[in-house]
Amino acid sequence: MSIIYVCSDAVGETAEAVAHATLRQFTNQNVQLKRYGHIQTEEEIQDILNQAAETGGFIAYTLVQPELREKMKQEAILREIRAVDVMGPMMQAFIDTFNDSPKPEPGQRQVLDEAYFKRIEAIEFAVKYDDGKDVRGLLKADVVLIGVSRTSKTPLSIFLAHKGIKAANLPILPDTTPPMELFQTKSKNQLVIGLTIEPEHLLKVRTERLKALGLPNQAKYASMEQIKKELDQADSIMKRLNCPVLNVSDKSIEETAGIIMSHFSK
Repeated sequence: MSIIYVCSDAVGETAEAVAHATLRQFTNQNVQLKRYGHIQTEEEIQDILNQAAETGGFIAYTLVQPELREKMKQEAILREIRAVDVMGPMMQAFIDTFNDSPKPEPGQRQVLDEAYFKRIEAIEFAVKYDDGKDVRGLLKADVVLIGVSRTSKTPLSIFLAHKGIKAANLPILPDTTPPMELFQTKSKNQLVIGLTIEPEHLLKVRTERLKALGLPNQAKYASMEQIKKELDQADSIMKRLNCPVLNVSDKSIEETAGIIMSHFSK
């Protein structure tokens, strides 16, 4: 098992996100991330370097405090451990270009401003109006996501919520008429996004889902005939709504969300 040590004097989310984005570019999945947050002393850095030396892993760090950043850099060089400064070059570019200095406190706390409370509200909204369990949310949402089962509607809603966007999602169920609220969104000029997927890809996803639940993969839910029927039904509804349609077959949640968010800037 290979290890990437993610270190920060804050929470470490930035370095971890970069590490995850990097891992997705490789087929080797036998890599583990270990995150160490709120680092305050050089002794903590020394301990992490010791672990990296023992396992042969490398380090990704976001350290705002200059002395901690320098300690990590110099010790890693001396011990021949690869350490990647995730934020350092960007911070230096900011300093050089704008003649400014970073805040002295390590790990700036989350500011409880309007944007913060907007995100919390959006997250609560996404949970409340997930999976069409209350169709009234369709008329309150910033964006409505529709699609057949297993087209990433829920994770997309939560991801968008973390960006402050209120998202409701509605599954297109076989042989079921969508609620009238869905078609009322058009008169309100709301953003409705249709999510589609290649039949072969959906077959694989649903088969794995049944396996995870301990159910036989011969179920109608994971039959190609049923999948094509559902996708045709969903396509008909999306055409009726004349909404943008995104194929999520080979897209990550981040990629799809980025495309959706681009509609808000138009």
